[in-house]
Amino acid sequence: MANTAVENLSEAEAKTELAHLADLLAQANTDYHTKDAPRISDAEYDALKLRNAKIEARFPHLKRADSPSVQIGAEVADGFAKVEHAVAMLSLGNAFDENDIFQFDERVRKYLGLSKSDTLSYTAEPKIDGLSLSLRYENGALVQAATRGDGTTGENVTANARTIADIPQKIADAPDILEVRGEVYMSHNDFADLNQRQLAAGGKTFANPRNAAAGSLRQLDASITKSRPLRFFAYAWGEISAPLSDTQIGAVQQLNDFGLSTNPLTTVCDSPDALIAQYRVIEEQRATLGYDIDGVVYKVNDLALQGRLGFRSTTPRWAIAHKFPAELAWTRLEAIDIQVGRTGALSPVARLQPVTVGGVVVSNATLHNEDYIAGRDAKGNPIREGRDFRIGDWVQVYRAGDVIPKLADVDLNKRPKGAVPFAFPKVCPECGSDAIREEGDAVSRCTGGVICPAQAVEKLKHFVSRAAFDIEGLGAKQVEQFYADGWIKEPADIFKLEERFSSGLQQLKNREGWGQKSALKLFDAIDEKRKISLNRLIFALGIRHVGEQVSKLLANHYTSWVNFITTLSQAQIGDGAIWDDLIAIDGVGAVLATSLTTTLQQDAERASIDRLVAELEVEDVVAREASDSPVAGKTVVFTGTLEKMSRAEAKARAEMLGAKVSGSVSAKTDLVIAGPGAGSKAKKAADLGVETIDEDAWLALITIS
Repeated sequence: MANTAVENLSEAEAKTELAHLADLLAQANTDYHTKDAPRISDAEYDALKLRNAKIEARFPHLKRADSPSVQIGAEVADGFAKVEHAVAMLSLGNAFDENDIFQFDERVRKYLGLSKSDTLSYTAEPKIDGLSLSLRYENGALVQAATRGDGTTGENVTANARTIADIPQKIADAPDILEVRGEVYMSHNDFADLNQRQLAAGGKTFANPRNAAAGSLRQLDASITKSRPLRFFAYAWGEISAPLSDTQIGAVQQLNDFGLSTNPLTTVCDSPDALIAQYRVIEEQRATLGYDIDGVVYKVNDLALQGRLGFRSTTPRWAIAHKFPAELAWTRLEAIDIQVGRTGALSPVARLQPVTVGGVVVSNATLHNEDYIAGRDAKGNPIREGRDFRIGDWVQVYRAGDVIPKLADVDLNKRPKGAVPFAFPKVCPECGSDAIREEGDAVSRCTGGVICPAQAVEKLKHFVSRAAFDIEGLGAKQVEQFYADGWIKEPADIFKLEERFSSGLQQLKNREGWGQKSALKLFDAIDEKRKISLNRLIFALGIRHVGEQVSKLLANHYTSWVNFITTLSQAQIGDGAIWDDLIAIDGVGAVLATSLTTTLQQDAERASIDRLVAELEVEDVVAREASDSPVAGKTVVFTGTLEKMSRAEAKARAEMLGAKVSGSVSAKTDLVIAGPGAGSKAKKAADLGVETIDEDAWLALITIS
């Protein structure tokens, strides 16, 4: 299936593919951002996210609760204080070929309402392969340095950052508040010298300069960081009290004038062709730069246009990273393991003899499903000319393309004698329940449900994940331990840990890795999370297809837990006013709605949820006050052709002002903005007596000239 083009995937195949992608990318985020020990390359990671995005675009109703498309980075590691970024540190969208760059330019122009003949310039700069860092200056003095973390919360590494020569402690004539964003890196020569010193001292050597830079910056002892040859390139900014310039290139030059190092290869290009030409120039110099880069970043040069373009949930619309291609490698397939996920899916994982590909050590790869191992697609057609994978085979690891890391091929000439076809299990390896593959589905699922420990543990891990309850001191490792001890079997048990055992503190503090102080700290952390926002609670339930963004949409729509659970408990799938109201939410489709209502109406599941909510104080969603903007809290619908701004920009501005944008007109619609060509929606609005205005009136209403 991994060889199947997205446009040829069936819905069942797409579901399976998204599940594999979510698992792979979650592990990759943890390896890269939290452990500083990536097992896949950036190109492989980018390719994974690209395929995920393509599948979600074709099947938006299949978007998972743990979709990689709404994730940024990974949770911060233990040992550092947390820092909330005043302005989120978002990731970039990726491009892999020239066509992607032309499409990027077309999207920007379409959003801004510009024609091909209108002037539009971009900057192009090398994409440094290092660790993102934000530096906060107040009245010219460096007061804080923080890593990206998950994009919202990073690690406080101020003491370490002060030891880097490229980072000035004070900046003359800077704005009162200035957050400088950039990349910490290590040169090739310094990296080689460091590894030689580490080897001579009997210490740990590093796989590549990025790992060395990240590991050095995130030392708890700043003196160790000081001994490491770290460098810093500045290329962006976060919160600022006064603008640096009216252009991207001008702002970068201003950062340079402040004494910060900026990349000398940053330049302005006036067309996609010029961007691609600069990409070739930088690519040719890649081997002689003396530091690692993995692509070229393009940004709209006009900062006012950047402001209009704004952001998607995790990426800016005005920038994109044009990545360099990746590589291939051959190694031995040592084993095939079966992992059981939160929804019961049995996922085969290849355990490989570790192989270095482009500086990254790969020891695991996806095998997708039973058919992929056997050398066929979900319809029984041969892939790889029908060659199957067997334990002991010499296999090719592919680190670019559709889904990576994956096994792309096998060398039959090197197949060991006696190698036998892999027998995909018919029972769950965790609980022994039957593993059923339904007709039309590419994945086998454990039928054990709540009795399957793997599913239970994965659901509990999801419950305590960063975007859910995020309980300090209770991560995946602790969940596994407490589940094995029989202390927690469902989420409600977490909030009963202290009271459940009369000697709960005594039991916990005597366990390996725990003491009285850490036990008390955990109990306090759990109590702190008894008060939870509605959207986090909905996401934490782990309902299939209900991710972070959908959870926010549902919370904003129903506003309270009582309203949410009471209403959806009465929903009839495919029929009735409640169902119609649910699927009218922008971003909620029939598949997601079915999954949501089915889960909430299952007796066992509902009882577990009720036990959990009894332990919590769920915060209602507070609506914006009407005084915030003339459309705050109103439901608006755009129809017809907008001539002064694109539909996407109009929607983004409406949401920014507190309005709810709907795709259909109903009795709950407050306002319809109708342009030329408005058809059935305008007619329905008239029939229902809903106020309808034209684009000029809309612009006047929101005071945009």
